[in-house]
Amino acid sequence: MIFPVSPQKQAALAALMARLGVRESDLEESFIRSQGPGGQNVNKVSTCVVLRHSPSGLEVRCQQERSQALNRYLARRVLLQRLEAQRLGRLSEEARRIAKIRRQKRRRSRRAKEKMLEAKRRRAQTKVLRATPRAREVE
Repeated sequence: MIFPVSPQKQAALAALMARLGVRESDLEESFIRSQGPGGQNVNKVSTCVVLRHSPSGLEVRCQQERSQALNRYLARRVLLQRLEAQRLGRLSEEARRIAKIRRQKRRRSRRAKEKMLEAKRRRAQTKVLRATPRAREVE
């Protein structure tokens, strides 16, 4: 397959397909009209790509770009990422990234928050003691 991307990206896609054992014959590709912005091109041309991996039953829809050829490439990339995440489970890079974001957004417990604030107060106090005596008098 030839896509409108750089040869390096095509080679990376082919390597990922080989690593995961996905053949082009395993993929069922169909095209439908996209939705949303894009004007006459989106309304008249079937640029949305629906890609289905027969052995796993995984299905991906891609309508990111106005070009059907580019959407075909992007759909394959997304499908392979999902297959990899499915096979590797928690070890996949995407799963780790999502888990990290989830941890960052999680609310701290009351005790953890109190400990953090106390540490900040101690740190501020040591900084105040480092200041010159004249600066301490002004405060």
